[in-house]
Amino acid sequence: MYSIGGFLMALADSVPGVSGGTIAFLLGFYDKFIGSLHNIISGNKQEKIDALKFLIRLGIGWIIGFLLAVLAITSIFESHIYQVSSLFLGFIIFSIPIFLKDEKNVLMGKYINLIFTLIGALLVVGITLLNSQTSNDENSISGGFLSYIFIFISAMLAISAMVLPGISGSTILLILGLYFPVITAVKNLIHFDLSALPIVIVFGFGVLFGIVSVVKIINICLKKFRSQTIYMVLGLMLGSLYSIVRGPETLSEPQPAMDLHSFSIIFFLIGGAIIAVMQLAKYLKDKKISKN
Repeated sequence: MYSIGGFLMALADSVPGVSGGTIAFLLGFYDKFIGSLHNIISGNKQEKIDALKFLIRLGIGWIIGFLLAVLAITSIFESHIYQVSSLFLGFIIFSIPIFLKDEKNVLMGKYINLIFTLIGALLVVGITLLNSQTSNDENSISGGFLSYIFIFISAMLAISAMVLPGISGSTILLILGLYFPVITAVKNLIHFDLSALPIVIVFGFGVLFGIVSVVKIINICLKKFRSQTIYMVLGLMLGSLYSIVRGPETLSEPQPAMDLHSFSIIFFLIGGAIIAVMQLAKYLKDKKISKN
């Protein structure tokens, strides 16, 4: 199940609109994901072993999903963006009731924290609006030390967004003008073009540094300020609906934002069906564990 979850996270991370963190939250393993990343950094020996086992299973699915996205699926997204956007809308809308049910103990009676929902939604909407003002037609990165510093910092920001539900790291890269250059660099490296290696290495180090920085903060928020954090996550998820609708505008050849005519009810329902299957698998697994 975690490998499938990692696969779906990678698909979400690879295109602007919805983050991998959103998928992890919707599928019910976000706490385990953040906790495992935290334990790898600062856990004891047994915690590190358990975290490594989980992250390897998740990582296998993520790597497969990311490679498919870079090699083939990205072009499918370009040509079928409205169907893909409808699928992601299905993921989120069908999952929100499940999310609310799972977290009802920290939500009930603490409605003052709805202010964090508003903040989360406005944050994603604001980033989406900022992205709509950004040109996305660059496919290369100029060389030089300052360029590599910019790539490193951008990678930190992008991975921080990817592990937060609702904010797409790909959208951050688009705003910074690095989405297509980074995707192109990875694609070239897969085809053994070693000229892309420095960019990928610098970006990778930025990702690692970003994970170390942001995971500790998220872990503390989930443990000590869970109600406020969950309310904000709800806002991030709601805001991502707007980001998904505007997603077609972020393509290399921008398309109109999704409307009722371009919305695909079939793919929307497929998204809901995938969530239902994943929830059934989670239920059966939990039931099996409770029996043992």
